[in-house]
Amino acid sequence: MTSGLPASYFDALYDASPDPWELASRWYERRKYAITLALLPEPRYRHAFEPGCSVGVLTELLTERCDHVTAVDVADAALAEADARLRRAGRRDAVTLSRQSMEATWPAVAFDLVVISEIGYYFDAETLRATLDREVSLLCSKSRPPATVICAHWRHPVADYPLSGDDVTEIIGATTGLHRIGGYLDDDVVIEVFDTRSRRSVAGRTGVPGAR
Repeated sequence: MTSGLPASYFDALYDASPDPWELASRWYERRKYAITLALLPEPRYRHAFEPGCSVGVLTELLTERCDHVTAVDVADAALAEADARLRRAGRRDAVTLSRQSMEATWPAVAFDLVVISEIGYYFDAETLRATLDREVSLLCSKSRPPATVICAHWRHPVADYPLSGDDVTEIIGATTGLHRIGGYLDDDVVIEVFDTRSRRSVAGRTGVPGAR
């Protein structure tokens, strides 16, 4: 294994089930998504990037907080399910869907939100590090608006995955240009939120009296 799990790994999962991780039905997933969205420091975003969107459950939720979402995945079956979900919800026009891996060059868009949810551990450490160094440096460019980067990952071991959720969180947290502003941790999931601007808290940046 050189860079991570191949696309064929995910194709096999979607051949076996249209929603392999039961993202649309498990309370665990609904709760995790609610926590993820609650941790976002801004009430609204202009354009989000969601690599590894799977069947589009989180994608649909992101459209409630974002003017537009660019969502990508390596599995055609996942993208088809996401397309159908968004159409049923009347949200298809708010999302650009395309087939792409997270490690590929990201779309040339000035994203102000990047959501790395349950995907980082599909790559080896070197590939994840190189991807983040390349793309976050662009997010931090003075010509681009400040951006939020949020990551959420399963903490229990999975034999097939090159990295653990905690490994991924540590790698993301060590990325030059990212400032941690909050997070959530339990036995199952770790969610961390970063800003390309500063470490100031939500209260501090919005002028709540008494906040620094």
